[in-house]
Order: sequence, then structure tokens, then C-alpha cells
Amino acid sequence: MGNRIVPAILVVLLVLFHAQLWTGRGSLPRVRDMQQRLDEQLAKNAQEQLGNDQLAAEVKDLQEGLEMVEEKARSELGMVKPNEIFVQITK
Repeated sequence: MGNRIVPAILVVLLVLFHAQLWTGRGSLPRVRDMQQRLDEQLAKNAQEQLGNDQLAAEVKDLQEGLEMVEEKARSELGMVKPNEIFVQITK
């Protein structure tokens, strides 16, 4: 009878470890899900970084050149130069 207890305990431990592998905190499905979420977040971060780079370039243009300031003032604020006539066509 003593010969059967050790293998039975080892089998029970093996089943517990195997169950932990599939359902526990660091289980394979959970790791796969977290890896997928990480990949999605990295893609989102890359997309946001492109937007940040574009905004940084726009800020640099605003700081260095007056052409961009004039363009923004004309298009967004409707400003005109002295002795200029502003014509707005609405649809």
C-alpha cells in the first residue's frame, strides 16, 4: 500500500500544476489575451505618436515661420490684411 501513495501524490500534484497552467493567474489563455492587448496598445501608441509628431511639426512651424500663422489666421479666424477685401461664399 505504501508503494501506491507516492505515485498517487505525484499524480495529484501533476494534475494541480496542469490545472494551474490552464486556469490560473499566469495561464496560457490569459497570457495570450494579455499579449493581444499589448499588441493592440502598441499599435495605438504608434498611431498616437504619428499625431504627436504632426502636432510638434506644426508647433515648430508656428514658432519659426509667419506663413503658417498667417494661413491659420486667414482660414480659421477669417482675418484679412489692411486694404484687403474679404469675400465669403456660403453654400
